[in-house]
Amino acid sequence: MGRGKIEIKRIENSTNRQVTYSKRRNGIFKKAQELTVLCDAKVSLIMFSSTGKFHEFISPNITTKKVYDLYQMALGIDLWNTHYERMQENMRKLKETNNRLRREIRNRMGEDLNGLSYQQLSGLEQNMASAVDRVRERKYHVLKTQTQTYTKKVRNLEQINGNLLLDYETKYEDPQYGLVDNEGVYESAMALANGASNLYAFRLHHSHHPNLHHGGGGGGGGGYGPHGLRLA
Repeated sequence: MGRGKIEIKRIENSTNRQVTYSKRRNGIFKKAQELTVLCDAKVSLIMFSSTGKFHEFISPNITTKKVYDLYQMALGIDLWNTHYERMQENMRKLKETNNRLRREIRNRMGEDLNGLSYQQLSGLEQNMASAVDRVRERKYHVLKTQTQTYTKKVRNLEQINGNLLLDYETKYEDPQYGLVDNEGVYESAMALANGASNLYAFRLHHSHHPNLHHGGGGGGGGGYGPHGLRLA
């Protein structure tokens, strides 16, 4: 049973395409070698794969340059001169393009305008006006973006400041962080803040205590203060 006919078209799968290329390349090289041996033909076969790999087959006792020389002699042309002329033509076109672009740049800078006609000057004016509009639009966009960024930063700073102020006011109203008026109360508040279990208590005793002297507070009242206060 014979093989089915294969449609000749590009293989989309890259792996299958490379495998097919390798197989058929070897077959072509084999045919070229058979032509060289059987027919005494001078064969030069150059191939490039889709991946850029280079493969070449040259008949024995010959070089690729000799094959090119034989080809030129058979057709009566000079491949090297033709290629050089194409390169020269391409370079001339590139020079023209470069000179034109340089001239347009000078015109946009207001220079070298003497050789321009009225229509060319009008077109140049319109192009420059359009360019100015685009530059101005971009400038306003950049300014708007910078302003929005600055406004966002200011709002963030205001929010942080408000949070800090609220936290400060909350702590100020808390008795644990409140201000005191005299030293005794301040010491008691500090002791409370430090978690102390024993606080100083001030007790006022009646004036009829046997060891209390009015207006005195002399040496006989050990433990009493000058105003009849005893430290418990």
